[in-house]
Amino acid sequence: MHQLEQARIIPVIRKANEDNILPIAESLYEGGIKIIEITAETPGVEALIRKVRNSSLDILVGAGTVLDPETAKSVIGAGAQFLVSPTLNKSAIQMANRYGIPFVCGALTPTEVLTAFEAGAKMVKVFPAGSMGPDYIKNIRGPLPQIPIMATGGIHLDNLEEYFNAGVQAVGIGSQLVAADQLTSDEDYQRLTIEAERYIQKTIKFSFL
Repeated sequence: MHQLEQARIIPVIRKANEDNILPIAESLYEGGIKIIEITAETPGVEALIRKVRNSSLDILVGAGTVLDPETAKSVIGAGAQFLVSPTLNKSAIQMANRYGIPFVCGALTPTEVLTAFEAGAKMVKVFPAGSMGPDYIKNIRGPLPQIPIMATGGIHLDNLEEYFNAGVQAVGIGSQLVAADQLTSDEDYQRLTIEAERYIQKTIKFSFL
């Protein structure tokens, strides 16, 4: 859990495959990002998780878009070290907790945020955060300061500082950082490393102890 809170930037990787998942993870790692989330709707997601876990990279590997307990169990079996969902599913949270795996549960309203936390989510993902804006996060944090918040959806290099100023512990960044299906050359991966460095530099002052 501490690693999640320290991560600040969590790349959300969709449409990756067995050929490019390691180059993606390596490029992000070289740029200073030590955590990745591979979404569960990706074909063969279990194999992708295993491939990164079995590599020499010291990187935290999670599974995203975990909508039900069956998917939770499957990706945990593959080696996922944390789970993320866009929606609230208490059974999926319970499955993760059964195996001691942190679950970052999706929610939007204050009621959903509190329900997710009380159900055992270790962090709550406000999604889609971009549709609501950083002021919405700040308003949620007011009465619910005890709940660690991750914001995902519509967050990019130019606005992410606003979300950290609003009180989030971490942000999920999707295709604005990693467009897996568009990475085809060494130059693409070099640019990904540079972009990862830019995100880290933007958020380093928001490091949480």
